[in-house]
Amino acid sequence: VQLQASGGGLVQTGDSLRLSCATSRRASRIYAVGWFRQAPGKEREFVAALAWSGGNTYYADSVKGRFTVSRDNAKNTVDLQMDNLKPEDTAVYYCAAGTVVAGTYDVWGQGTLVTVSS
Repeated sequence: VQLQASGGGLVQTGDSLRLSCATSRRASRIYAVGWFRQAPGKEREFVAALAWSGGNTYYADSVKGRFTVSRDNAKNTVDLQMDNLKPEDTAVYYCAAGTVVAGTYDVWGQGTLVTVSS
């Protein structure tokens, strides 16, 4: 499995942005695809995840109600719709896939920078 994240940029508080994580076509045996972020000087944190089988979604409390993770089967992507963005959402966002053990992530894409200005 290979992942490619895109869609970052500079936006203002309250704006929306949509990130996309492209998965390789032969994305077999994926347990979940997750989005994580790392702000300057902080540790990487979980943002959202989508279970490959069943489509259950999971969110960090800080983004619940503002972010939506979804899967586009036609495009082979897992997207993160981010609404009502806040300056504290500023970070490098990464997508990752769990392919070996459920609940863990072993394949990581490169990050995409999201900057929210106040």
